[in-house]
Amino acid sequence: MVLSLIHLGTDRWLFAGVYGIRGVGPGQNTTFKYNTELIPGHEELIGRIVDRYKREYRASYIWGHKYGNKLEVLELLDSPLSIEPFPGYNGVCISHSTLRLLQQKEEPSWKAALSSVGGVYVIMDTATGKPYVGSAYGDGGLWQRWRAYADSGHGGNIELKSLLSGQGVDYSANFQYSVLEIADPQSSAEQVWARENHWKAVLLSREFGYNSN
Repeated sequence: MVLSLIHLGTDRWLFAGVYGIRGVGPGQNTTFKYNTELIPGHEELIGRIVDRYKREYRASYIWGHKYGNKLEVLELLDSPLSIEPFPGYNGVCISHSTLRLLQQKEEPSWKAALSSVGGVYVIMDTATGKPYVGSAYGDGGLWQRWRAYADSGHGGNIELKSLLSGQGVDYSANFQYSVLEIADPQSSAEQVWARENHWKAVLLSREFGYNSN
């Protein structure tokens, strides 16, 4: 079984359910991908229990029988932690913990809006002020691309992967995500890349950020 927790920042974690493992296969951004199923009986607690746990090592997954007794319940919320409806593309400015919560809950208004368009986005490192500019196009649009960041923190990007390798995966809590511009549905991949390069030049993300090309 897997006890699922969403990192809210620092040492705070939100209870996201207990899942049974039903199968395992090769992953895309990780070595393995597990097929899981929510174990019923505690749905009323999902999104309401906030735990304290200080992570002191880089491992993405820990053994419950070794470390479960270090989880401390901080509070039981009156209602599940909720996400505001999608604010419009110009209003997107979310933390990594919020992104993970959006993906975990598959919040309908956010998923519908972000999966329907491609475009150019920026990830800001709020600890250093360094930007990373990326783009998304094709099936799943921004929602699918941002899912990779929610899952791994680095989304497969070499620069961010190197950063988290040195700082630890928890460093991704410093990341903030915004949409710079959305792409016309008829835009080609080359046109989206051209706009991505434009924003890299505007934000100097090659010179002072995490873009290397």
